[in-house]
Amino acid sequence: MQISVYDTYVQRPDGLRMHFDILVPASVGDHEQVLQYGRRYLAAKGLAASDLKAEKCSFCHMQSASPAVEQEIESIGFAILELEHCG
Repeated sequence: MQISVYDTYVQRPDGLRMHFDILVPASVGDHEQVLQYGRRYLAAKGLAASDLKAEKCSFCHMQSASPAVEQEIESIGFAILELEHCG
């Protein structure tokens, strides 16, 4: 499966900047849908979903999905790759 990777940054209430990638099927071309996935992830973390804006989430590149990422995308429509300060 080919996926699109969206490089995403969000300022946390404690001042740290979260960095994560939103991974979606390459066929998803609606940027607002990608933002909605990011907001779902933030809400699950207990953070304000309104903090995710278009200028903080940008298309980075396309790649082949690993089996685990492909399974998650097939299950919920997207996957998150946590990079910095996501815990």
